[in-house]
Amino acid sequence: MELYRSHVLVCAGAGCISSDCQAVKKSLLDSINRLKLDKEVKVVETGCMGPCDQGPVMVVYPEGVFYRRLKPADAVEIAEEHLLKGRVVKHLIYQTPETGSAALTFEQIDFFNKQTRIALRNTGIINPESVEEYIARNGYQALGRVLSKMTPEEVIDLVKKSGLRGRGGAGFPTGLKWEFSARAQGKPKYVVCNADEGDPGAFMDRSILEGDPHSVLEAMAICGYATGAGQGYVYVRAEYPLAVQRLNLAIRKAREYGLLGENIFGTGFGFDVEIRVGAGAFVCGEETALLASIEGRRGEPRPKPPFPAQGGLWGKPTVINNVETWANIPPIILNGADWFAGIGTEKSKGTKVFALAGKVNNTGLVEVPMGTTLREIIFDIGGGIPNGKKFKAAQTGGPSGGCIPAKHLDVPVDYESLTELGAIMGSGGLIIMDEDTCMVDLARFFVEFVQDESCGKCSPCRIGTRRMLEILDRITKGRGRDGDIELLEELGRGIKAGALCGLGQTAPNPVLSTIRHFREEYEAHIYQHRCPAGVCKALTVYVIDEEKCTGCGRCAVVCPAGAVSGVKKQPHHIDPEKCLKCGTCMEKCKFQAIHTL
Repeated sequence: MELYRSHVLVCAGAGCISSDCQAVKKSLLDSINRLKLDKEVKVVETGCMGPCDQGPVMVVYPEGVFYRRLKPADAVEIAEEHLLKGRVVKHLIYQTPETGSAALTFEQIDFFNKQTRIALRNTGIINPESVEEYIARNGYQALGRVLSKMTPEEVIDLVKKSGLRGRGGAGFPTGLKWEFSARAQGKPKYVVCNADEGDPGAFMDRSILEGDPHSVLEAMAICGYATGAGQGYVYVRAEYPLAVQRLNLAIRKAREYGLLGENIFGTGFGFDVEIRVGAGAFVCGEETALLASIEGRRGEPRPKPPFPAQGGLWGKPTVINNVETWANIPPIILNGADWFAGIGTEKSKGTKVFALAGKVNNTGLVEVPMGTTLREIIFDIGGGIPNGKKFKAAQTGGPSGGCIPAKHLDVPVDYESLTELGAIMGSGGLIIMDEDTCMVDLARFFVEFVQDESCGKCSPCRIGTRRMLEILDRITKGRGRDGDIELLEELGRGIKAGALCGLGQTAPNPVLSTIRHFREEYEAHIYQHRCPAGVCKALTVYVIDEEKCTGCGRCAVVCPAGAVSGVKKQPHHIDPEKCLKCGTCMEKCKFQAIHTL
């Protein structure tokens, strides 16, 4: 076995690949070879490490030094200084957003040290294309324990006692779902992984598949044993080519090692997994629509019951969970139900992975115990709001979720608390908004997305979301009417009560939650013909503050419509009739003399 004095982990998740991490890795390898360090230093590609805005990133062990925002030339410097001479390249290490102070290692960075990683335990640490590295991190031990020491009933009982709830959005108890399928009549039985992650800004499941695909395969096999299923399917969207590639490789390697297929570990139990690639329809995230798509039919939801656990894929009992749910199973088997149940809150056990995005300093993947407050996630882990702006709201649960205002920053993030505020946990998208966000326009955006993605099967969703979009569009264009707010609320309640599937039933959430928490913004749009955030162009008026204006004329030079006039060194003015409301003048003004009404 080769021994190395240094290991360099290079993040090769989709985010860092888009930042050209492969060029950084090539430059590093070329430098290592040139310096004749190839027998001393090993370079390993990993999955997503988490801090996506810092990419490309790498970590040098054994020191644990975290380098970020690298370019090929930086890799040369790291090889020559750190790997050869042992001197940390300080200008390439992480800087704390608020103070600008340097943080040398993982342990010194709040983004990492305030997380509890269970589902993400291996992402960013192992080579996802190496089954040996997964095995070295206790991989497939849980499957071995289950097949050699536990009955199917004991496995299900352990998952039930752990309190694990489905991480795909609904939060249904995982062990109970497995029990329903195990008791259901009908053969064969199936196990399905829902990797059709369609929420804008969400990439939790993708990152697990890219960084730790064997954890999902192992968990599905465990479920197969517990429920009597011999075949599994992973339904993943075509927009995730790297996840599909690494998952295919993981399946092939698992078969070669006898970890999938017939007679696993010589126990007589057989289980195999196949991939089904979806075309990217948002509605196929709903379980019955997903199953229809696997069967080769149009991805449309169907009424329930029967639920998939009794009559799912091809009418047979089927367990369907999402990627994050599966990733929690092996640690629960190895560490016990009490260990997992000891994390989180009374009704929401364990951890939750979030894709932290939007107006926050540290964007990326985070995993925290259930019950962690929004304030801790946004300010302690996320590093706060950029450019000194004020936090305004957090959108949880994607297009079907709701907005949580600043006054509820200390709400514990769990299923029950979010529901009380008119939001949902969803699959884990967490979009942060600052004072410059228009909540009416935000609601319009999400309703437009849901309306466009509606399968059209039921009229409450198909027609109701269309009517909501028409009203919101009018409001943002300055044509709002008295009674529009009440009409939106009435439509929202009707859609929630009458839509066929969970996606339709939650479609009004962005509108209802923004009306609930930001009603004054709707009223300003309708009755004052004003957008407080200055986002809705039809309602925005640009004005120049005469006390701040120095008469430099820069705004007049950049205005494409010639709407700015004035004498040099004297306050200028904007003609609202000519103004295109493009915002260029405000962007270019060095004295912050231009603002919106």
